[in-house]
Amino acid sequence: MTVDRDLFGYQNARVVVTGSASGMGEATVRMLGDLGAEVHAIDIDKPSVSHAAYYETDLRDPAAIDATASRLHDVGPIDRLFNCAGVPHTTGPLNCMLVNWIGLRYLTDRLLPDIVDGGAIASISSDAGIAYQANLATVNELLAKDDPREAKAWCEAHPDEVREGYSFSKECIIVWTMTRALELAEQRRIRINCIAPSPTDTAFMVPTIAEIGQDFIDRYPHALVGRMASPDEQARPLVFLNSNLAAIVTGTVLYTDQGFAGGLFSGQFDPAKMLALPEDG
Repeated sequence: MTVDRDLFGYQNARVVVTGSASGMGEATVRMLGDLGAEVHAIDIDKPSVSHAAYYETDLRDPAAIDATASRLHDVGPIDRLFNCAGVPHTTGPLNCMLVNWIGLRYLTDRLLPDIVDGGAIASISSDAGIAYQANLATVNELLAKDDPREAKAWCEAHPDEVREGYSFSKECIIVWTMTRALELAEQRRIRINCIAPSPTDTAFMVPTIAEIGQDFIDRYPHALVGRMASPDEQARPLVFLNSNLAAIVTGTVLYTDQGFAGGLFSGQFDPAKMLALPEDG
């Protein structure tokens, strides 16, 4: 069956993708290019896949984000933003917060004036953020810090709250996505969504498995395909969320986890029986 690429709305669209040099970000860049998009790639490393322009950016550095946002402003309006950059828990709690959450949020805020009315934002959260409701008050306290320097200072002053830096960063993405949806929809018809993957077979997982052990990955429910998902399998739903096919979808967390969230929410399995992650998991 032939699929009309224009159904997705990416033909000649200007899109920005962070974390574009590897994993799900790289797969997203490749897919968007195939759909006819003009891809502007952000990463600390230059992507090997085809792209229109590259912006070397360390998301831990607000000044670097400012510089990249200024360059993109000069390029012109942005149709879609994909927040794919992220680091594993093995890099430390504060580093996770700086890259996975604070940098993601600040870059989005800086680019938002240049995103067209009716545009879309899609981010990568994680199943690791699935317990966000239990930490909602703490998450909202941090979300109130929209300046990246204040947010970093908050994290440094609350080591117990950010002890599980990776999970907490992903909780922040989920709550922020839900919180911004109505405002962006009502004011500018901009959609904002995220996916929440289960463990995915990327370079990201190499240090993670080295620390938590292959046994945890083997015991994790991979009910649908019997293995970790591939980067391409995660990029497809991400690209869908930012496409015209999802034109009325906003404020949504799409669990791309082979049924993990469904099994947890419906009480079909007890996660406490799974091999526990390290304290920063």
